[in-house]
Amino acid sequence: MSTTQTAARGTTWASPKHKRTVYMVLAIVGISILFDGYDLVIYGAVLGTLLEDPTQIGQLSPAVGGTLGSYAMIGVMIGALSAGAVGDRLGRRKVMITAIAWFSIGMLVTALANSIFMFGFLRFLTGLGVGMIVATGGAIIAEFAPANRKNFFNAIVYSGVPAGGVMASVFALLFEDAIGWRGLFMIGASPLIFLLPLAYFALPESPRWLMTRGRRDEAEATCDRFGLPKDQFMAEPAAAAAVKRATSGDNQKKSDLEKTGFAGIFSRSYLPGTILIGAMSFIGLLSTYGLNTWLPKIMQANGASSHDSLYSLLALNGGAVIGGLIASKFADRIGAKTVITSTFLLAAISLAILPQFNTVAPMYVPIALAGIGVLGTQVLTYGLTANYYGTSARAAGVAWTAGFGRLGGIFGPLIGGLIIGAGLGPTYAFYIFAAAALVGAVCTALIPRSPAATTVIESEEARTSAQREQAESVTR
Repeated sequence: MSTTQTAARGTTWASPKHKRTVYMVLAIVGISILFDGYDLVIYGAVLGTLLEDPTQIGQLSPAVGGTLGSYAMIGVMIGALSAGAVGDRLGRRKVMITAIAWFSIGMLVTALANSIFMFGFLRFLTGLGVGMIVATGGAIIAEFAPANRKNFFNAIVYSGVPAGGVMASVFALLFEDAIGWRGLFMIGASPLIFLLPLAYFALPESPRWLMTRGRRDEAEATCDRFGLPKDQFMAEPAAAAAVKRATSGDNQKKSDLEKTGFAGIFSRSYLPGTILIGAMSFIGLLSTYGLNTWLPKIMQANGASSHDSLYSLLALNGGAVIGGLIASKFADRIGAKTVITSTFLLAAISLAILPQFNTVAPMYVPIALAGIGVLGTQVLTYGLTANYYGTSARAAGVAWTAGFGRLGGIFGPLIGGLIIGAGLGPTYAFYIFAAAALVGAVCTALIPRSPAATTVIESEEARTSAQREQAESVTR
């Protein structure tokens, strides 16, 4: 088998230039999502300072603090859904470059806020850019990653969320006293200096997307410039051909699988999976954002000092980074759905046993395991989604996962704020988030097989059966 043929199957590289291009795409998307994670956790890391010092942006109560955390999630939800609406029409590259500039400027101006209203409004605006990145990144990776590494590559880039959380936690521990919360937010604006120029010059448009828009000449030029094998990036995928064969007598299914954007993911064929994927993401992000916003305060209520409570964020996000990458290896072998269901259950068990500890130190181990199940699960969620939908609806599918999931991100900080404000204590908080993870496991287990994948299997089975019958007739 030739190198080109092997590359066409997505199992190796067609050339060193092809490999460099894909790894550059991986780096650009990964760094973008790293700063998404930084943005997520840095607010929780500095929230204690904002609550204790009214001279910063004004007098905050726990309930108002939770509401401010939710404003960014509202922006992320709108940004993600907007990216899905335009990403399948305008292209991945334009949306990604716009999003990097948007959220970087948002972080910069948020660092200058001097009132509760302005801080919340700017957090909302920043969230719009973050949402565009989360929604578009998965679609980009799904279209550039080798077929046998899609889950692993998705896990790498989306591990940027918990890795960014680790970075935010470490920076807060090391630098908050020196540069304050405003300086920490300014660090979040640094992609404007180095990542935006890199993306502008080194991020190609997806040739597969260009082909779906009938722009064959541009797709060919992109492949030539970036060393992408044309037989892999321009030829009709085998799966798409199989879909056409399998749906040749089913006009409704064929129409559903060819629809673009949100019309495709909400078509009759995709609808059950779309609803369950949205619910899975909702639960994952409710737990992710709720814990990242309030875990330090919950740990303080359990006896940790203000400084030591930040180590809980380090454990939560550190566990997610390591566990998410390990889980992705299993996902490429046994399927993301099975792994996500298992990690949700791991989070539920870990969170449920936390109230049984009387001292803080032993709690960091189950917190790290919960990080695998909550944030690590979210790492695989985007990969599952990107591979569930076809190219024509892929950006919309990932946008739906990121956007609807952010409703959970909105409720998570609110729920944590209400628990703390009501004085219910850490036990109730851990049990509530454990119950949410259990519901997430059920939703994930119920997701049906992708309609596109089903038609591919049906087509291949039918073709094999026809070949067998032909061979038998020749023998007779």
